Amino acid sequence: MPNYEIKSKIKEMGLFQWQVAEKYGISESQFCRVLRNELSKADKQCIQGIIETLYKEKQNENKKSH
Repeated sequence: MPNYEIKSKIKEMGLFQWQVAEKYGISESQFCRVLRNELSKADKQCIQGIIETLYKEKQNENKKSH
């Protein structure tokens, strides 16, 4: 499955594809189409960075609400 590690990481971090797509600057439907084919190493690194950033933001929000 193309980009399995990215899809798994999004799910594992408790995020949604629309959140990653928004930060990446494209629509959720376009992001889903992009993930159908294997991404370049540079694109994977960029998206993994976005996932990490979103996860950290989510963690910070959770700390503030407690």
